[in-house]
Amino acid sequence: MYDFIQKFHSGWAYVALLLLIIGVANSLFGMFSKKEFTTRDRKIVLFGLIATHIQLLAGLILYFVSPLGLASLGQMADKALRLTSLEHPLINIIAIVLITIGWSKHKKQVTSESKFKTLSLFYGLGLLFILSRIPWKMWL
Repeated sequence: MYDFIQKFHSGWAYVALLLLIIGVANSLFGMFSKKEFTTRDRKIVLFGLIATHIQLLAGLILYFVSPLGLASLGQMADKALRLTSLEHPLINIIAIVLITIGWSKHKKQVTSESKFKTLSLFYGLGLLFILSRIPWKMWL
C-alpha cells in the first residue's frame, strides 16, 4: 500500500504542476491581454485546484504511513529528513491554502482583469512555494 501511495503521489505531482503552470500562464495571459474571463478560464484554474487537493490528500496519507514522515521529526539536523518530514508538507499545505484562497477570491471579483489578477497572484505564489520545496533528488 505504501509503495502505491508513494508512486501515485510522485506521479500525480506532474499532473498537478502542469495544471498549475497552465493556470498561472493562462491567468497572466488573460490579465496582460485584457481578455474577457470565460468559462474555459474558470475550468483551467478549477482543474488546477482539484489536482492540488488530490495531491494534498495523497501526500497527507503518505505522510502518516511513511517512515520519512512523523517518525523522523526528531532528526532535524539531517537536511533530507527535515525536507521530507517538515518543510515539504508544511510549505505545500500553505501553498494549497493560497491556491484555494485565490479560487475563492476570484469568484467575488466583478471584472475580468481583477479575476485574472487574483488568480495570477495566488496561484503563482502557490506554485512558487510548491516548486521551492519539492525534494528534487528523490523525485527525479
